[in-house]
Amino acid sequence: MKKFKKATLLALAALALSSSLSSCATVFGGRVSEHQKRKPLPGEPQRQLRVGAFIADLVLFWPGLAIDFATGAIYKPQPKAAAAHAKPTEGVAKGSK
Repeated sequence: MKKFKKATLLALAALALSSSLSSCATVFGGRVSEHQKRKPLPGEPQRQLRVGAFIADLVLFWPGLAIDFATGAIYKPQPKAAAAHAKPTEGVAKGSK
């Protein structure tokens, strides 16, 4: 009976630990940018996955994948250089430098 109780307690502790580490990209990825949240329009480059967070979600707690995909945290943030080119400057006419 003692062994069963100990095994049950260990299983519950492992379950609590794995569920607390769920959705790794949401917990450890920092703020989610607008680039990560928004689905790319036709012709725009696709967002890149954070492979480490994807694998951690699969191994530790696979329902966390749904959370990371829903929040956009599973995607890499847009590089600052690409973000500067993505937003057009207001007040500048086309063709002028």
